[in-house]
Amino acid sequence: MGGSSTGRHAFDILADVAAQERPGVCFALLGDANMNFATRLAETGCAMIYVRHEHCAVAAAMAHARKTGGVGFATVTCGPGLTQLTTALPAAVRARIPLVVLAGEAPLKSAWYNQMIDQAPFVTATGASYRALHHPARLAEGLRDAFLEARMTRAPVVVGIPFDLQNAAWAGPDGLPAASADLMPTASPMPPNPDDLARAVALVAGAERVVVMAGLGAVDAGAGPACAALADRLGGLLATTLPARGLFAGHPFNLNVAGGFATETARDCFATADLIVAVGTSLSHHNADGGKLWPKARVLQIDIQPMTLAQGRIAADSHLRADASLGVEALLAAIAPRDLGWRTAALAHWIATAPADSTEFAPIPGLHDPRDVVAAFEAHLPQAWEMVNSSGHCSYFVAQMPSRAQARFLTIREFGAIGNGLAFAMGVAAARPDQPTVLFDGDGSLLMHVQELETIARHRLKILIVALNDGAYGSEIHKLRAEGLSDAGAVFGHTDLAAIARGFGIRGARVGDLAAVPGLIAEFAGQGGAMLVDVPISDQIASPVIRRAHPAKS
Repeated sequence: MGGSSTGRHAFDILADVAAQERPGVCFALLGDANMNFATRLAETGCAMIYVRHEHCAVAAAMAHARKTGGVGFATVTCGPGLTQLTTALPAAVRARIPLVVLAGEAPLKSAWYNQMIDQAPFVTATGASYRALHHPARLAEGLRDAFLEARMTRAPVVVGIPFDLQNAAWAGPDGLPAASADLMPTASPMPPNPDDLARAVALVAGAERVVVMAGLGAVDAGAGPACAALADRLGGLLATTLPARGLFAGHPFNLNVAGGFATETARDCFATADLIVAVGTSLSHHNADGGKLWPKARVLQIDIQPMTLAQGRIAADSHLRADASLGVEALLAAIAPRDLGWRTAALAHWIATAPADSTEFAPIPGLHDPRDVVAAFEAHLPQAWEMVNSSGHCSYFVAQMPSRAQARFLTIREFGAIGNGLAFAMGVAAARPDQPTVLFDGDGSLLMHVQELETIARHRLKILIVALNDGAYGSEIHKLRAEGLSDAGAVFGHTDLAAIARGFGIRGARVGDLAAVPGLIAEFAGQGGAMLVDVPISDQIASPVIRRAHPAKS
């Protein structure tokens, strides 16, 4: 095709390419190296959310991609705009979230530019891919190829385009390249090999206490019902990884989360299991609690990419390479029903009624037990609302919401970074505008990017923010105290987060009595917009995760 005589700029064509990829929403912070592109993209009809910090653009795009199943999209400027991404990108890499970030680059024509930096090493150090597009005629194809790479690798791709090239007259092909979705290979689900299946059947037949544990691979394959049916046939129990939590909500023999966040009941059951059937999960260190969760069990992994070693430990003893759904269904068809095994009415009652953590702590007047706070919201939040669990110490408590379905609950913790909660909530709210989003976050995490309250207010996002405010960095104070060291560097006092929210134009309330929770939920639902509920909690209640990893020194 010949060159264009339309008088359009390269950024016009790039905007058309991005719009054709149908990202749903672009999360943006404008600067010299991307503002023309972003402005044109908005004019195509693509929804835009203009954030206050570049990190939050990518974090919000991560949550949006996870919720929609598509490719997340964000745009930032060059130099400092790009360097702000180096905390968000590793999280996206490790969580295997496909997204594209269009980042400008310094102009090629300039001998010196204040924000010039070699951007690629910053990006590749995070594990993400960097595509520098410097050939004018290939800019459109190059951006499309970034979306294709993100889809195929399920990883973030950063595209660097010098902004003088973006602003130049377009001299490339008149038409747009084919959209990445149209170029994706059509791959049918992978059935298991009969020999592999026979070995798996023999392994399962020799086990007496089986736990069927599902991860996001099982969620993506729609394997939840088959996993539950397999556990029923084996008289076994069910569990999930943390990101897949809620997949078996309502099943009487669902242990909920496996790993460091497992309940006391779940840990007792896992301790006596002799086989874990791990479906669509990478068997991470946290998922197995470093190998301590199931000391007597062998592990059968069902996955299209099975592995033996995961994060420095032998994760599985046997493998069935297959699509999660087809693998479980084949196993189910080849196994005869057996008796109820360790399933009893007493165990079902225990699972349903026993607290996740029964440890008693002395109450502190004016401060709440975070376990009681989560229970109060669990009891009164509508089932259809979206839940977002951030990172940090409080995330253990929020994971203990057994009635919440996986499709309505988001957790992304793979890099262990706090400060993502508000951005994740924005991404979910943009992906699911039909229902309110509820964010549970700690004060330390919330204050890292508190400026996004203004973004939430400006875009009128329906987000209820529940701040579990212990006046400190929760994980750090408990670790320091366990070591017998001063916690002064991690204690800051109970900031009035409700007042801060009101300053940003969001309704704010401080909770003195948990009996007020139903009324606050009703107020939020009735008035629309956003609201922050500041709940002061005790800093003396350490989660079981912390207590196991950092026992107090005598």
